[in-house]
Amino acid sequence: MVRLYHVALSPFCRKVRLTLAEKKIEVELVEERYWEQGPDFLRRNPAGKVPVMKWDNRTMSESQAICEWLDETIPQPALVPRDPDARYEVRRLCAWFDDKFHGEVTSKLLYERVNKKIMGLGYPDSKAVKAGSVRIKYHLDYMGWLLEQRRWLAGDAMTLADFAAAAHLSCLDYNSDVDWNRSAPVKEWYAKIKSRPSFRSLLADQVPGFPPPAHYADLDF
Repeated sequence: MVRLYHVALSPFCRKVRLTLAEKKIEVELVEERYWEQGPDFLRRNPAGKVPVMKWDNRTMSESQAICEWLDETIPQPALVPRDPDARYEVRRLCAWFDDKFHGEVTSKLLYERVNKKIMGLGYPDSKAVKAGSVRIKYHLDYMGWLLEQRRWLAGDAMTLADFAAAAHLSCLDYNSDVDWNRSAPVKEWYAKIKSRPSFRSLLADQVPGFPPPAHYADLDF
């Protein structure tokens, strides 16, 4: 059994969970209070971050490295193209969401409104929340522009780039922070990826003290 130390509303953990589910790999999910920096967890990952995956005698960290390892060792269904140009675009977009989107949006909305309370770090910073609410519009417009030219974010096939984006948006949607009416192509794309069997465990997540909105698990919004 594969074991994944995770946090339910971590986009990085969700990207790995989606990849494992798409590859039809059974996984035991272990909720990890990583912010407490317990000695057992730090032995598993000295960086003190989730996700951490245990696979046989391996202990692996960093979501992008884990997902690419999974795609290389279990090649079907392929989530990272073999063509160098297509692979570049997938990696570029994964970095876009895990770096730029995360820094400008996820950390400003989800972390301020949810993580701070869970970790006992006080109240949300209203300026940060406002900044995230503004920046998400730019990112949704960019996604819409991509999807007007492509079937999926990185091209004509679903890839890890779609999972990276959906991981972040699903966390934000849990807290009603996504205006799905802003971009019809993005809403259609998310409905398509949200309806995949690999998404079911994400839609079943429940965070104590933070009930999801009614539309969160509704495949038709």
